[in-house]
Amino acid sequence: MDNSISRFKAREQGFILVFEKIFHPEPIEDIIANAEESRDMVVDDYALTLVNGVYKNVENIDSVIESHLKKGWTVKRISKTSLAVLRLAVYEMKYVDDVPESVAINEAVELAKKYTVDESKFINGVLGAVAKD
Repeated sequence: MDNSISRFKAREQGFILVFEKIFHPEPIEDIIANAEESRDMVVDDYALTLVNGVYKNVENIDSVIESHLKKGWTVKRISKTSLAVLRLAVYEMKYVDDVPESVAINEAVELAKKYTVDESKFINGVLGAVAKD
């Protein structure tokens, strides 16, 4: 029997872990272990790939995001929720070959609709600009 979850659910798990990491300085492995222990979360392999990939490349990912923001904006000015969504999507767009950019953008917009206060247009705009480069 296949225990895997949908790619969207895996992205959602990844998003939650990336979001938690923004607030906690400990290594991502500790955050994942804590999530598995305290919430009985079984972290999907794809979610692990996303989270580990984001944090191996976070400086580059943040510079990609920042280069597509309006003048005067930095990643520090973005809400933590939107930053987590953007980091995940930019990682998929730049580092995951089997995910079309349009899918990464659409999934990010869906996460934004679910977890942010109407920041989906902002996220769509930034990711659309990233896709054009």
